[in-house]
Amino acid sequence: MKRIESRDNKWVKRLNGLKIKKNRDKEGVFVAEGLRFISEVPAGWEVEAFVVSDSFAGENDISIYEKKAELLCLPDVLFTSVCDTENPQGILAVCKKLNWDEDSVFAKKNPFLLLAEELNDPGNLGTVIRTADACGADAVFLSKGSVDLYNPKVLRSTMGSMFHIPVFQNVDLKDISAKLKENEIPLYAAHLKGDTFPYGLDLGQSCAFLIGNEARGLSDEAAALCDRWVKIPMPGQAESLNASIAAGVLMYEVVRQRLK
Repeated sequence: MKRIESRDNKWVKRLNGLKIKKNRDKEGVFVAEGLRFISEVPAGWEVEAFVVSDSFAGENDISIYEKKAELLCLPDVLFTSVCDTENPQGILAVCKKLNWDEDSVFAKKNPFLLLAEELNDPGNLGTVIRTADACGADAVFLSKGSVDLYNPKVLRSTMGSMFHIPVFQNVDLKDISAKLKENEIPLYAAHLKGDTFPYGLDLGQSCAFLIGNEARGLSDEAAALCDRWVKIPMPGQAESLNASIAAGVLMYEVVRQRLK
């Protein structure tokens, strides 16, 4: 275990730098904060280092982390300064980003996919990923202009699900829709002008749903890429649903139809 006490230490500067997207992109790493989140890191996932506070080290067996990667220990105040959360739990991990294999996703039997156009809210994206994981979706595709998957708020909202389901960022929706057609996977748009309810679709076979931006919904260009527009019944007075809720309703209809 390596002890660090100076704010000028290169690790302290690096951890603060990783709060910025361009630095995460440049290094190909991200920071996982909190004991529960770190407990979700799969055994085969590459972790560069674990960082703990003095308090955490005094109350927990930290030898398990030292066996897996470099272990750094910081005074509580210094540890808090490198965290994104206001009340950190005393442990974080610097993890390598994983490049998922898109071809293996499309090679699955009856793929179940979710696409999103410019999903901007970190909490929404994290909830969508967590729900997709719970529903057994095979992958999530995020268009250019969506919030960064490795944004700390997104990561926390996934509750570790980003380790379980492939998420592809900065995708071109035209390219993905073409690939869906090649693989005979229908693409359904969640759209207020839809002509059918999700319950009228055959979702036991391959399927993909496209959801839009929280404020604007789907662009005309993205909606035009879809095979059919689907509406969610809203007998109440609300004009629309939160993007992550809409995605959840659609994904759970797939689950309902595929349950045996």
